[in-house]
Amino acid sequence: MRQVALVTGSSRGIGLATAEALADEGFAIALNGPADDDELRAAYAKIKQHGVPVVSVPFDVSDLSQHATQLDVIENALGPLTTLVNNAGVGVLKRGDLLEVTEASWDRCLTINTKAMFFLSQAFAKRLIARERPKDLFHSIVNVTSSNANAVAVQRAEYCASKAAAAMVTKALAVRLGAENIAVYDIQPGLIATDMTAPVIESYKNRAEEGLTLFPRVGQPEEIGKIIATLASGKLPYTTGQAIAADGGLLVPRF
Repeated sequence: MRQVALVTGSSRGIGLATAEALADEGFAIALNGPADDDELRAAYAKIKQHGVPVVSVPFDVSDLSQHATQLDVIENALGPLTTLVNNAGVGVLKRGDLLEVTEASWDRCLTINTKAMFFLSQAFAKRLIARERPKDLFHSIVNVTSSNANAVAVQRAEYCASKAAAAMVTKALAVRLGAENIAVYDIQPGLIATDMTAPVIESYKNRAEEGLTLFPRVGQPEEIGKIIATLASGKLPYTTGQAIAADGGLLVPRF
């Protein structure tokens, strides 16, 4: 049997790179974006070139009423899910003084970055637990949080709070699902060149070259995708609950 992965927020960036890396490992892929738009269609065409089964499931992950329905759509098209990658996320509405953070920006970050991934993971886990699963297939949840789960970016306080909460959700899921042989991981990207970071990545490139990161460069989505595919393929056996800092050494303490 083939492994089947849903990668949320996979029409571009880290999500699309992850879908490609999983496809290279032979996974069937369910792509997701908030709408059936040109980006999602282009992502579908790209994954199709990898020669694996693929389906697009456009839906807003923050709409909890869609979770069960969309998981049904995926399984009807591709077969039983084995893997969930919670990658969909948003940044702040406006960078600035945390004393000026709006309720709208706070709610947006916490709703999409934390609440949605919690309840989609819940729906996914219940589905797996309720059925017999082949012992030769690895079952996992991989959550993409951020270095800001640990390090404060004071101009994006609500984002940091949402990612810190998501990191704790990962630990809680790992504790609950270990006995069910479902592994759970937290990938914490640092400075990665994506559309989300495009407005500031040039300044971070300079800071990385000057020593902000131990590797003197920013990371690429493909590198995060390879890490996620390694985990989802079970290539780090007997592990669960880990937070993996994919940050080029950004948060290594030093003096």
